[in-house]
Amino acid sequence: MHPLELQTLNIIHRDSLIPAGGKIVVGVSGGADSVGLLVVLSNLSEILNISLIAVYVDHGLRPDETEKERSYIDSLTAVLQVQFEGMKVNADEHAHAMKLSLEHAARDLRYQALRKVAGDYDASVITTAHTADDQAEEVIIRLLRGSGRKGISGMRTKYSDIARPFLETEKQDIIAYLGEKGIRFLEDSSNADLRFLRNRVRHELIPFLEQRFDTGIKQALRKTAESLAEDEKLLEELTGRACEKIFITAGPDDEPPCRKLFIKRQEFVQQPEALQRRIIEKLLWQIGSRAHYTHIMQIIAAAKNGRTGSEIHLSKGLRVGVQREHLEFVYPEGRQAWRGRLYPE
Repeated sequence: MHPLELQTLNIIHRDSLIPAGGKIVVGVSGGADSVGLLVVLSNLSEILNISLIAVYVDHGLRPDETEKERSYIDSLTAVLQVQFEGMKVNADEHAHAMKLSLEHAARDLRYQALRKVAGDYDASVITTAHTADDQAEEVIIRLLRGSGRKGISGMRTKYSDIARPFLETEKQDIIAYLGEKGIRFLEDSSNADLRFLRNRVRHELIPFLEQRFDTGIKQALRKTAESLAEDEKLLEELTGRACEKIFITAGPDDEPPCRKLFIKRQEFVQQPEALQRRIIEKLLWQIGSRAHYTHIMQIIAAAKNGRTGSEIHLSKGLRVGVQREHLEFVYPEGRQAWRGRLYPE
């Protein structure tokens, strides 16, 4: 067995990434990373007792290249005897409609397409070819965007239905593997497009840091992410325990997204500040609201010093009502814009 295949197999077993006997979706773009992942998983499929569905997503951004990519993946999967599905989405249209960056829109639609195929085939896991190099880039990107500890801890090898078997593997090792196997791959021209933040980080910022500061910057970033991930795991456990004591269930609608939730005010303010932020973040996600930092800090201030009967108005009609014993989180008119007050003056 090739060392890369053995390393990948060990990570799959260590982190329980892929259940035996299942169908697995593999996102394949035609580039070195995703082609390498497809080939490695294909060679491990008998050991893992899995069947693969390779999925190519055309984002509608490079019409001069996509047909070549699709044709190449079609022929590669035929050789590997792997099921192939091609999906087409319109990232530009989605970006304008949702007011997202083109990069963000393409990512959202890609995962939607992968999950659509996974549902059609009753696949248990979606695998993507994120590498150790991607992890270092992701940490920098999240730092630039002002992410907290959880964001800076980077990606996980397993998150929800997504598995990343190559997350600890460097891109150069994948390219070397494909060279040894005599398997070619394609270059995506958009990977050189400096309109995208990730490409500016990859082609400009990291090389600058390596040249001017530390040649081992990518490894240092990955170590930082690993360390923070361990810390975050503990904080998540502590947050979960605190929420069990502080949250008040709201009856049959307490499954997310909820229409109403309560927290015990006194018990909440007694928690360490690091947990207070996480508790409110968890609550906002559970009730179906985005957890903006400014909103979290407003709510914490209201819990500590808010006047009974006062309220905070958040997006989509969410109201946070302040009572002596608790804070009430509620959508009085459902999740829609609303100008009314929760407590009439």
